[in-house]
Amino acid sequence: MRLRALLDTGTLGLRLLGGEEELDRTVRGVMTTDLRDPSRYLSGGELVLTGLAWRREPADSERFVRILAAAGVAGLAAGEAELGSVPDDLVAACARHRLPLFSVVEAVSFASITEYVVRQVSGERAGDLAAVVDRHRRLMTSGPAGGGPEVVLDLLGSDLDLRAWVLSPTGRQIAGSTLAGSGPELPAEVGARLAGEHLAASRTGRRGPYRLPLGGTTYSLFPIRGTGRDLRETVLSDWLLAVEADAGDWAEERLDLLHGVTQLIAVERDRRDAARTVRRRLAQEVLELVQTGAAPAEIAARLRVAAPVLLPGLGTAPHWQVVVARVEWEGGDVPGGPVAQALLEEVLVDPGTFGPDPSDRIAVAHTGDEAVALVPLPAVPEDGDARDGRDAPAAGLQAGPLLSVVQEPLTRGLADDGRLTIGVSASVHSAEGLRGALEEARHARRVAAARPGQVCAAGHEELASHVLLLPFVPDDVRRAFTARLLDPLRDYDRRHRAELIPTLEAFLDCDGSWTRCATRLHLHVNTLRYRVGRIEQLTGRDLARLEDKLDFFLALRMS
Repeated sequence: MRLRALLDTGTLGLRLLGGEEELDRTVRGVMTTDLRDPSRYLSGGELVLTGLAWRREPADSERFVRILAAAGVAGLAAGEAELGSVPDDLVAACARHRLPLFSVVEAVSFASITEYVVRQVSGERAGDLAAVVDRHRRLMTSGPAGGGPEVVLDLLGSDLDLRAWVLSPTGRQIAGSTLAGSGPELPAEVGARLAGEHLAASRTGRRGPYRLPLGGTTYSLFPIRGTGRDLRETVLSDWLLAVEADAGDWAEERLDLLHGVTQLIAVERDRRDAARTVRRRLAQEVLELVQTGAAPAEIAARLRVAAPVLLPGLGTAPHWQVVVARVEWEGGDVPGGPVAQALLEEVLVDPGTFGPDPSDRIAVAHTGDEAVALVPLPAVPEDGDARDGRDAPAAGLQAGPLLSVVQEPLTRGLADDGRLTIGVSASVHSAEGLRGALEEARHARRVAAARPGQVCAAGHEELASHVLLLPFVPDDVRRAFTARLLDPLRDYDRRHRAELIPTLEAFLDCDGSWTRCATRLHLHVNTLRYRVGRIEQLTGRDLARLEDKLDFFLALRMS
């Protein structure tokens, strides 16, 4: 329908205040809002109804209208009930942005206008779309508590015969539609592939929906956008809507409908993000206490407050692990902390778990480019008997399995200008251990950062080995150290084909055992003794001394 058709219906109580030359704009829907910034819920073509509750001073009108114009809405209708009349500053702002402006008399409700527009728009769409649009508009007007994404996806299944899923940025299933004879589950490997395609397409600036043929089925991927100013601030935390159909064959009306569905799901995502505020605040308070060296008793008191929130129904305080993540973007112009926080809240959930709720038991804080997660591990009685008070932690997180499923999609989302590194601590059972666990996780993350690749993780078990030290040796020191010990042997091998380097490696690997080393190299023991003697002569070292053995061992590892 056209905007001018609204003026032809006297019962709507609309009076044109400006934009007469724009009345041929097409109205694709209607939205009622008093938000100061409703951009996340707009897809273009809407008639926006507002009671002006967002206006606190004249300057607010310019900002509000600029947001509507940028979103491509068809027109704005302002009610007269709040202020008595539409203010001049709003009229002027709409004129500057060429946005048609109507006033709505107090006697006419927004519900009447909404019903009329929905009926007209639905009547212009074909067959099955009419009923779906009406039901979706009613869901939108009911607010964020309209049943969650499952209700919306079930409508797509029942009315349009479309199977659809809401996926996290790592491909974990948040919600799914159910069709007769088939369940909602999407295989984990398919979800990860779809998420990777979505992240890669988003980073290259392609407009959704993105289409991906996979295993004989074509999926269409619709972004569920966040509110960040830079795509890098949200792309690794946004959900996506995956539909089992080829959207390339769809009419424009059906595409509009699916974009509307993503708006409804975005509302639900925002609501669930808001619900994490308490857990994030608790994590931030504990982190600040730990970092500032607060007394263990004070940290323990805060943990006693946090435990019931993170583990509802748990009678005793849990064990804890600390996980540290850092997201770094090339150029350093985008803060990595909030991105790392959202990623940890997703990555720390079992990828095979269905729905959004499992992340409700993870508390993540962030500071700078770093995010820190407090992961509770419920205490379990040792040997099935807790009467002596001895508890053991449940199985904890390990760095390798943590990235097994999420590494591929996140690597594509980081593209060539981002990097994610993660460190995992051992479990601790008291407040006294948290400071050490935090430092342990940070050391492990630095070990991960010294490795190649865009998504890397390291665990506490690696910190008790020489591998902790080697990545942090400066390159010039590394080259000088190895050259001093190994270059004389390499030169000798090159001139005489003597294989002193392989002999040295085998001798150290056999813990200095002449017999075992000679057997491994298929040499006579006297020949081995001659080679070892030559190594000692060329380097000035004694392979009978532990210190010299250790120097050779490290030189070989760093070379």
